[in-house]
Amino acid sequence: MNFISIFYGLFLLSVLGIYWSLGQQKLRLWTLLIASLVFYASLHIQYIPLLLALTFINFRLGVEIGKNTSLGKHSHDWRISNEEWLFIENDWNLRRLKLLWLGIVINVLLLLGFKYTIPLYNFVFNIQINPQENSFRLIAPLGISFFTFECIAYLIDVYRGAPATDKFLQFASYKLFFAKLISGPITRYHNLANQFNTLHLPSTNRVAEGLWLIARGAVKKGILADHLGVFVDLCFGNLQRAGSTDLWLATFAYGLQLYLDFNGYVDIARGSALLFGLVLPENFDFPYFTTSIAEFWRRWHMTLGDWLRNYIYFPLGGSRRGLARTCGNLFIVMLIAGIWHGAALGYVVWGILHGLALVVHRLTDVISDRFEKLEHFWQNPLGIFIAWLLTQLMVFTSWIWFRLPNPQDSFLVTRHLLGYPADAQFAQKVYVEALNMSQYQLACVLATLATLMAIVYAFNRMLKLEFNWPIKLVFVPLCFYAVWLLAPEGSLPYIYFDF
Repeated sequence: MNFISIFYGLFLLSVLGIYWSLGQQKLRLWTLLIASLVFYASLHIQYIPLLLALTFINFRLGVEIGKNTSLGKHSHDWRISNEEWLFIENDWNLRRLKLLWLGIVINVLLLLGFKYTIPLYNFVFNIQINPQENSFRLIAPLGISFFTFECIAYLIDVYRGAPATDKFLQFASYKLFFAKLISGPITRYHNLANQFNTLHLPSTNRVAEGLWLIARGAVKKGILADHLGVFVDLCFGNLQRAGSTDLWLATFAYGLQLYLDFNGYVDIARGSALLFGLVLPENFDFPYFTTSIAEFWRRWHMTLGDWLRNYIYFPLGGSRRGLARTCGNLFIVMLIAGIWHGAALGYVVWGILHGLALVVHRLTDVISDRFEKLEHFWQNPLGIFIAWLLTQLMVFTSWIWFRLPNPQDSFLVTRHLLGYPADAQFAQKVYVEALNMSQYQLACVLATLATLMAIVYAFNRMLKLEFNWPIKLVFVPLCFYAVWLLAPEGSLPYIYFDF
């Protein structure tokens, strides 16, 4: 069951009907938990015991880390000296630190095991990624990256002083909530727990917003991203025959496909959660209109960026220990982000490229601060345009390594980006027979899509204009009808299923 399907619509309506017909919070949480297990069972039923076990392990670790038994036992004992009190406190903090590291190691080893051991196993035994074959192929649990990152964040938050929950039902409902389990956004427990405690029927405006998010997410994913994906797959699947212009078009198309696919799925997740009275954090804020790589990472996959800052960058020292250390920390964070995405070398290269870009941006900032004319240049219209162009050129070309994580393929594309002619049959097979449009027409389609995104950005960010709820409700059925009518046959899988 995926988000772009009639089955998901029927599933969501059924769960909502049961959920809001129940008056007790406990029964609602049970409804969410059971529904989430049913949803995940429709995708990867074999991994449900694993997810439940991990949920319980992290729950118990959180309880133990949040305990204060040593201090509580002696907190009113006036016979304890200051030295003894300090020893007890240090001993207890050391125990909490050990438990925290135990939890981090369990989650990281699990993540790395699925990300790296399974691809290695499939490679060693020469198991091909072909659903038509009967060979047994191991696959990682869907959403395992989001799952483990949320667990690590919860344990660290508790260690830092946030209250640990002693309500397993509430914790399990948060961890396995079907709306965010496989697509994100990465959500902190305490943010959602506070909402669980104050559940009430959503207002008309919130219902309209939820339906609108689901509808526009379906359009982004089902129509725009999937149609772009058809061309991207054709082009990157025939690298030897594609020419430089074809590869540039495919690179640009993939950047848009990835954004619309991921953003569309998260819109559906956030819209579904709103109908249950729950607000999930935003994950995108027009990242392709940023003028620096640092700003891009504040507005692309925002919950991942927030996680990397709070749980890796700041503990490493952030920007508090000098320029060299800051640059090193930025590089390490993005290298980890690349490793997080997968076992292939291409993801590591992608992380390295973004790490180097962040370092260059930081150094440019420092130099600009020392030269007034340079600082003013980056603030005038020409400087802003050049900064935007350089940022997006870096972002889109680095997506090549993301789309083709095999270095042999990625290097081939980068070598062919300039002055490489296309095979005569490529244009016939791709543009005439598959797409029924010329290369020029495809370029116009991509430019039109980018222009529409710019118009939406201008209305949303600059003019602060947005549809009111009656207009959103009018557009909802139109969006669903458009998806049913215009989505390509055999919709493409959600891209971030692999991460």
